[in-house]
Amino acid sequence: MNKILLMFSLCFSLLFFAQKKYVVVIHGGAGTILKKEMSPELEEQYRAKLKEALTQSYEKIKEGKSSLEAVEAAIVVMEDSPLFNAGKGAVFTSDGRNELDASVMYGKDKSAGAVAGLTVVKNPIKAALAVMQKSEHVMMIGKGAEQFAKNQGLEIVNPKYFWTKHRWDALQKVKKSELKANQPNAMNNHYPSYYWVDKKFGTVGCVALDKEGNISAGTSTGGMTNKKYGRVGDAPIIGAGTYADQNVGISGTGWGEFYIRTSAARTVAAKYEYQNKDVKTATQEVMQEIEKLGGDGGMIALDKNGNVAMTFNTEGMYRGAVTEDGEIIIEIYK
Repeated sequence: MNKILLMFSLCFSLLFFAQKKYVVVIHGGAGTILKKEMSPELEEQYRAKLKEALTQSYEKIKEGKSSLEAVEAAIVVMEDSPLFNAGKGAVFTSDGRNELDASVMYGKDKSAGAVAGLTVVKNPIKAALAVMQKSEHVMMIGKGAEQFAKNQGLEIVNPKYFWTKHRWDALQKVKKSELKANQPNAMNNHYPSYYWVDKKFGTVGCVALDKEGNISAGTSTGGMTNKKYGRVGDAPIIGAGTYADQNVGISGTGWGEFYIRTSAARTVAAKYEYQNKDVKTATQEVMQEIEKLGGDGGMIALDKNGNVAMTFNTEGMYRGAVTEDGEIIIEIYK
């Protein structure tokens, strides 16, 4: 009798969990994130900031605001924190600059906006939204995007605002190892030097589902440490690092070149729509394809029914989600 009761209780618990409807999911980057290398104080800082991002986003949903506003709210929190490789915490390029990228997409009508190579806009996600809502374009880059942001009244900062010691130190570490990593006889010399030194992809992202059933997705990043020659990754590329339609929204974090080559975010949506794959299966299959090509990272997805996926093939990914009832979950490690 006790065994029967135990089995019933377990089945009920699993059913209850499966029936939870999530309305916001976020990530703060994937990579070599090991508990043994994380101090309790730093881990608590990450958890607190992820919770703040989820809370701010959930409040928008709870108030009946659009999923676009919810995505913006979450990403702004993470852009304003030095913990994440986006906004304030952006990594440095090879010439010691911070170049920021972001994109956003609204699933209802597939409208989208993106920016790349920003150096003075405090919140790139706001610039991406402005491109979507206040221009006839989808993507703007560099000086033109910055001028557009200024014209829209977005906050402009001195480039020194983005300087942080831990990111600067990471750049110096990469540069010291660069010659050795690029030697013809070096092991794994088909990987760029920054991969071996800074194996964390701190891109941030959010997918939200509002009360009207509309999905939005957004992604923001500082790119990769020591990136060169105007390199742009997947974060501002619609269909690669960000995608949303009426069925599902996706945001990625990882080695951007592979997400671009696989049209990662759009492929997840296609698997969901045309192959009837659930979000977990769809994201797992895309991550497997990325891994086969030599890339790594993670992605989050949220479908129209509130089903969530937080998939990654690295040691960890800063991630979290909140249900329609306000229940928050936050995870970091495998």
